Amino acid sequence: MKKKSAGFIKKIKKRIFFALKNPFTYLFILISVLLVVATIIVHSTEPYHPEGEVTNWRDAIWHSIVAVVAAYYDYYMKTVPGRLASLGLLLLGMAFWTIVMGKITESIMSVQDKNNKGLKKLKRMKGHFILCGWREDYEDILEAVTNSNSDISNDMIVLVNNGPLGEIERVRSDSRFRGMKFVAGDFSDADTLKRAFIESAGRVLIISDHSGGASEMEIDSRTVLSVLTMKNLNPKVYIAAELLSEKFQEQLKMAHCDEIILTTEYEHSLLATASSGQGYSNVIKALISDDSDSGIIIEDIAQKYAGVEYKKLVDFYERNSMGRDILVGILPPEKEPVLTPLDAYVIPDGSKAVVIRAKDIEEINE
Repeated sequence: MKKKSAGFIKKIKKRIFFALKNPFTYLFILISVLLVVATIIVHSTEPYHPEGEVTNWRDAIWHSIVAVVAAYYDYYMKTVPGRLASLGLLLLGMAFWTIVMGKITESIMSVQDKNNKGLKKLKRMKGHFILCGWREDYEDILEAVTNSNSDISNDMIVLVNNGPLGEIERVRSDSRFRGMKFVAGDFSDADTLKRAFIESAGRVLIISDHSGGASEMEIDSRTVLSVLTMKNLNPKVYIAAELLSEKFQEQLKMAHCDEIILTTEYEHSLLATASSGQGYSNVIKALISDDSDSGIIIEDIAQKYAGVEYKKLVDFYERNSMGRDILVGILPPEKEPVLTPLDAYVIPDGSKAVVIRAKDIEEINE
């Protein structure tokens, strides 16, 4: 009991100490003293004037309140001391409200400035999407992400990077990206990630970060460190990370990264297929477009097909898709796709279907 009492007294002393350090504390005391003095002067002089309107303490207090709050005289003073006191109250009220409005404006501007700089504290989020990193084609990447994730609204997307603030503001003011949250900082730092609520995030995409002019090795090293930090804070979060070099691929696998995008490898493969002159690049572009309703689609499989032969799932798609969906494979839990398996292939529990979905006829005609 004594410890609790001592702790309470300590807290009170601490608050008093901080209050005494605040200059507004002394300003408040000064205003209160002047208000009391002016009220006493009015009450001490006006009731004795033959035509005085203030006759008691209630009138004097009311006059002081109205003069300070509304900058208005409810009673007209007849004596010189009363008039001087009333003028003092009026000036006091003007000064008081100037300070108050200044503080309110300063607070609003501070909140807006923090929001623009990515320093504003976000409201707690759950199941949201985090995009980490910055580079010149950021706007195009962001548009592709929103198109491919139609299930996620803008207010459930958090951008984490150290990109140019002017560019970030321009992107966030775009009607396509309005409502997205922004956290400024190094996305490999645990404190920065906690501000983005990584502990309750659903998915994360890490793009190669070129905001600091780092080398290719430094960029990939930061990506690996970021994945390690994220998985430590939230082991269940799904992370897709971009690498510039395959040298760090094994490290990302050991960090339990769910999906690794080797940009250079994809670029080389695309160039190689295009060199054949068969139009492969156009086909690949159509299959991996940012349209979430067509091309290659990864979707859940009903639980009843777990442990069942692949042929039965093929039959299901043929019967129910009306020719729009073509089943081309299975994506097991380990994320290594099995394309066009034999009919006798047994579908592992927790697998997803790899489907090629055609566009609607109306879209094709357009």
